[in-house]
Amino acid sequence: MAENSRTRADRPAAGSSRTSNPLASTALAAIRRTSAVDTVRARISLAVDLGLLTPGERLPNVERTAAAMGVARITVRRALTALEQEGVVTRRPGRGGGTFIAEEPSGHTVPQVEAYAQDSERVHRLIDERAVLETGFALLAADRLDRAGLAVLDECVAAMDEAESWADFRAADERFHLGIARAGAQPRALDLYLRVTRELYLYFLPYPMSYLCESNREHRRIRDALAAGDAATAGRLLHEHVSALHRTMYVGLTGDAG
Repeated sequence: MAENSRTRADRPAAGSSRTSNPLASTALAAIRRTSAVDTVRARISLAVDLGLLTPGERLPNVERTAAAMGVARITVRRALTALEQEGVVTRRPGRGGGTFIAEEPSGHTVPQVEAYAQDSERVHRLIDERAVLETGFALLAADRLDRAGLAVLDECVAAMDEAESWADFRAADERFHLGIARAGAQPRALDLYLRVTRELYLYFLPYPMSYLCESNREHRRIRDALAAGDAATAGRLLHEHVSALHRTMYVGLTGDAG
């Protein structure tokens, strides 16, 4: 079934109340007034404008892109069709084909990118909230993480090492951080964390693999500190890792200091 003009995140979670959850307030989030198709267009276009996606680079297939961006496959197909018409991407049929960033991509073609600029202050706040929560989870997880939990982190780190694209990396990255949160959280704190990350993930753009490889080296250091039961180091490393989003997400790359 085709997705309507609202993103999935526009739909309140079961049992939740939008009025009681300030993080879900559409009054504060311009991105929530942007259709799902236009959100995908904006994320890819902005990544091209910022140099995160480069001319000639092949995009992940529709299924992986849809999973990474949290939308339906038909939404991605429609977005790519529009981006092709706008000169941002090219599509090649047959074996070895796919969707590629144009060799000379058109820039600033998607007006909905403005929603990201309007929400920059909100994004900085969400990063801070996530950093505080994950620091606390790391302090608790250093004492509580068992072998099974550590095995989950190891599996995620290995999957990120083997990832061929930002879409594959994104899924394993989310599992890694959620694994730490689950090891260290009380149920209500975990619920708050899930709301914060659900909001923040709406703003993530594709990253170059060179950056993601460095990010995974940080994951490995966090994992080692947790395995050693070194709560102070694990908390510090995780706080630094998340807080770096202030400069590595689009809000930092566009020179917005918040």
